[in-house]
Amino acid sequence: MIDLEIFTLTLVSDRPIKGSALQLRGFFATKFNEYILLHHHHADKFVYRYPLVQYKIINGTPTVIGINEGSDLLKEIYHLSPSIRLGEDEYRIIREGIDVRWIPFGIDTTFRTYEFVTPWIALNQGNYHAFYQTRNAEERRDLLRRTLTGNILSMAKSLGYQVPGQIRAEVEVRPFKQRLKDVNVMAFTGKCYCNFQVPDYLGIGKSVSRGFGALKQCIKIKEP
Repeated sequence: MIDLEIFTLTLVSDRPIKGSALQLRGFFATKFNEYILLHHHHADKFVYRYPLVQYKIINGTPTVIGINEGSDLLKEIYHLSPSIRLGEDEYRIIREGIDVRWIPFGIDTTFRTYEFVTPWIALNQGNYHAFYQTRNAEERRDLLRRTLTGNILSMAKSLGYQVPGQIRAEVEVRPFKQRLKDVNVMAFTGKCYCNFQVPDYLGIGKSVSRGFGALKQCIKIKEP
């Protein structure tokens, strides 16, 4: 395993905040346009890598997560805006929640349970067609297992972690239609299981920087 430095910023306004993770990303990308890590564009070209700054709306609370270099950047800029604009609405920030910690990341001997707290965009154009060509539920589930494993491997590679063993994964998800970039795509909600430790709210799959695919570990309560 390795340790990742995770900076979690939560923003509380003087009134209920309505908006999307995409709008939150747009605010930071516009206000701090000089920082590529915030918007993943360089010379009008998209930078393809696992995002080190991710934007979420968790239970109505705007949340920004920085990983390693992304954590260092958020430490510098998080306090520089007394308000945020999401769409047509502007919100005065009355409190900023700051949490910085080093969290283990990597393959584990424990089989962990995670829930998707935001929709998982699992399918690209290729495996989207493969999903519909499957003959039964078990084939679809197997495709999603392999997709989940691939998502984790891709994330690990981008974060500089070489996986030393086999990732075992299982899914228990339900599909539904999700609007993304003005297009209907298939998304999934539910749970997944794997022998891999992922810090809470890090995303997997497509459109992670826009808040999709955020995982949270389910902690079992010990029976008395």
